[in-house]
Amino acid sequence: MPTRKQRRRQQKERRHEYEIVYVDDEGNEVEAEPEGKTSEVKAKSQSSGVRPTTKQPAQRAKQSGGKEPVGARAPRKIDPPSWGRVGRRAAIFAPIMVIVVYYLNRNASNPVRETLISSTVLVLFFLPFSYFMDSVMYRQYRKRSGDPIPPRERKPPSP
Repeated sequence: MPTRKQRRRQQKERRHEYEIVYVDDEGNEVEAEPEGKTSEVKAKSQSSGVRPTTKQPAQRAKQSGGKEPVGARAPRKIDPPSWGRVGRRAAIFAPIMVIVVYYLNRNASNPVRETLISSTVLVLFFLPFSYFMDSVMYRQYRKRSGDPIPPRERKPPSP
């Protein structure tokens, strides 16, 4: 039985348009004629042994020089890293961390104090790590979009 992902792919393949390409007896691909000439092509294909085949859009893209298909989705815009966004993220996750740590430390001698200390340490690790991950994602986004970040200017050493 196909997985959900496989079923979605199969449904997607059925939705896409296909290009009709004719293959002659020697195995060479012959372009399809415009719509007006289809009856002539059908008659010719029956007599000359040319049989129609279909190509999926992904195969056409590979043959056209490896370029992305015209309808390709644009990548999601990623904003530059900011401490404000990191602070908002910490405000969301800090209460969740407190609750989890409290339930993990409820058998301790002083669970509230232990929870506050552990949660504070976790948040102090979370803040710079979150900023670092934002900066990595932003650099990757800029690199993929073809707009690299210029290198930092180095200050000359002070005497």
